[in-house]
Amino acid sequence: MLTRLVNALAAARARHDSGVPDAADTANAATPVIALRPLRARYDAAVTTDGNRRHWANADGLSADSATSPEVRRVLRNRARYEVANNSYARGIVCTLANDVVGTGPRLQMLTGDPDADRRIEAAFNEWACAVSLAAKLRTMRMARAESGENFVLLARNPRHASPVQLDVRLIEADQVATPDLRATDTTAIDGIVFDEVGNPLEYHVLKQHPGDLRWVSGMQYDRISADVIVHYFRADRPGQSRGIPDITPALPLFAQLRRFTLAVIAAAETAADFAGVLYTDAPANGEAEDVEPMDAIELEQRMLLTMPGGWKMAQLKAEQPATTYGEFKREILNEIARCLSMPFNVAAGNSSGYNYASGRLDHQTYFKSIRIEQAHIERTVLDRIFAAWLQEAVLVEGLLPQSMRTRDADARREKHQWFWDGTEHVDPAKEANAQATRLASRTTSLAREYARQGLDWDAELHQIAKERELMASLGIAPADMNSAGRDEGRGR
Repeated sequence: MLTRLVNALAAARARHDSGVPDAADTANAATPVIALRPLRARYDAAVTTDGNRRHWANADGLSADSATSPEVRRVLRNRARYEVANNSYARGIVCTLANDVVGTGPRLQMLTGDPDADRRIEAAFNEWACAVSLAAKLRTMRMARAESGENFVLLARNPRHASPVQLDVRLIEADQVATPDLRATDTTAIDGIVFDEVGNPLEYHVLKQHPGDLRWVSGMQYDRISADVIVHYFRADRPGQSRGIPDITPALPLFAQLRRFTLAVIAAAETAADFAGVLYTDAPANGEAEDVEPMDAIELEQRMLLTMPGGWKMAQLKAEQPATTYGEFKREILNEIARCLSMPFNVAAGNSSGYNYASGRLDHQTYFKSIRIEQAHIERTVLDRIFAAWLQEAVLVEGLLPQSMRTRDADARREKHQWFWDGTEHVDPAKEANAQATRLASRTTSLAREYARQGLDWDAELHQIAKERELMASLGIAPADMNSAGRDEGRGR
């Protein structure tokens, strides 16, 4: 009844405001009016209570670049570097991640369709990569991203290289890319980077000296370097994010807790070990027991019998440290630390004693997938830029590349290519070999894909196999007999 009355009053108000005459009001009196009631919904996580007020106190609505302000990034970098430098687990996790992602370094395979030209380009690039220590620098870049959040590469010339191509890869730490005189009103730039109107980087500001250098004189002097010769390697976790934060940022409080707990356990064990024993009495207060000076120390000698004061007994302290939950605590906190890097516990801890074959394989699948994603990111962001710059320099060197490559225009120099990385070793090689043979027999895979799983170039491997078979034939060794013997041995015959 009340709802109808409210609806009628609302309709009358609407007609009055619109100037409808009373006759129309009488004609429309019988027309039902439907009132729109506001929908009320509530998320429990959006409700602030006395219980969660302190937990969500630091939640904010800052943009990606505002949340990663220069001061915030500086604090996170310093703390992450401190943990990596002083925490053995943090150091091992970061080094293992860099080794697994980069390994011995990427290998180039050209796909121009000219086998001779492809081999010459691959050999020349491999020689240059060894001269500039490309693999070592990529590992350093991956470690720097984990503890500093980002890394910058300057593509410059170095006339002292042993390689004919004088292109060099110089690493620049994140601290050195900054704009000390950045104005708050400048909407096309952030700290260290200037963008165009559509968001493409135009130039980078590189300080002439590292801010942490003891010889640092002035922080206002920096070089404006074109974005064409700078490679920015970082991971954008939010849309619009222009600078990176350390990968181990969520684990920093956990690393601190792990170290504090370990030190507390050690301190408790040392405190208990400082006492050889304690004197105690079962006699009540003012009972029949000789007087003993409170907190008095008794010096004990080895292999000697002692007499205690009347009514007093001696007992040793029980060794209760480390507690039985110490190992479980370390396991759980290390598992949580490694989760932000998609790394399984046994890899982070360097301990697979609690794993069986199935669980080890299952945990490693997610880790290996994340590694492949990391490698693809490095290929697009870093390696393709470096290879394009190298190719522009290499075509200018007389006799280094085929003449067909030197006569092409600049746009055609972005030749088709791909990168190979180190393969991952299987836990059970026999099972993997059988699975590989099944996939090849059923045509669900190819030799190129199977060799790529091992980080090998299928074209080079097939040429090597052909050479080996030719040599074995010249020596009177039958390859078929060796293959059948290997299959029989694998089947246990």
